[in-house]
Amino acid sequence: MESIRGALVTGADRGVGFALVKGLLMQGCKVWAGHFAESTTALQELQIKHGERLRLLRLDISDAESVSQAIAEISEETDRLDLLINNGAILGDIVATVQDELDFDEMETVYRVNTLGALRMSNGLIPFILNSTDKLIVNISSEAGSIGASNRVSWYAYCMSKAALNMQSKLIYNQISPQGGKVLVVHPGHVQTWMQGKLDESGSLTPEQSAEHILGVVEQRLSPDWNNSVLTLIDYNGDTMSW
Repeated sequence: MESIRGALVTGADRGVGFALVKGLLMQGCKVWAGHFAESTTALQELQIKHGERLRLLRLDISDAESVSQAIAEISEETDRLDLLINNGAILGDIVATVQDELDFDEMETVYRVNTLGALRMSNGLIPFILNSTDKLIVNISSEAGSIGASNRVSWYAYCMSKAALNMQSKLIYNQISPQGGKVLVVHPGHVQTWMQGKLDESGSLTPEQSAEHILGVVEQRLSPDWNNSVLTLIDYNGDTMSW
């Protein structure tokens, strides 16, 4: 039986996803890094350093064939995955309000990535997850998906896709928790990311800081002393947020 924890991170090209990959490798995990770009120098350099503990997966989570191919590659090595981190996401238009012309085609693209992409991964990998020791799905959500805390007048695609991701997480939790499965829905904080096509330096957290907090919450939730009977949306510090 494998003793090393196996983890998969989507959206690992850069930002929080890349930082999560680095953090998991530092913990001694074997990591599959799903990257959208055809090649990524940073991940390749990381692979040289960590060798067989890092596997690179070319992955478009919005595409069924790409997801199936990635799962097939994983299945060649293992039938168990302790940790799936659904991090891959895109932003979409953040300016247009209901009184402007809205780009519905773009909204559908954002939804296919942020919501259905995560579901494709969880659905395809659920046998691997439930066959593992930790049995944990982590969905990287956002305060933007909180209906109770919403005060925006735009960001339609991103906000709605993350709210739908929250509901998805609850449905998965309802199904797998009686089987020992665990789900974590976490807001990563205001992070300095490239989601707007350029580096947003206004964030209060670096990707590395956000990833460190998230992985800390993961370890807390995997503790046998933790009460996993209730699923909530939490922030990177582990504090409960409004759904």
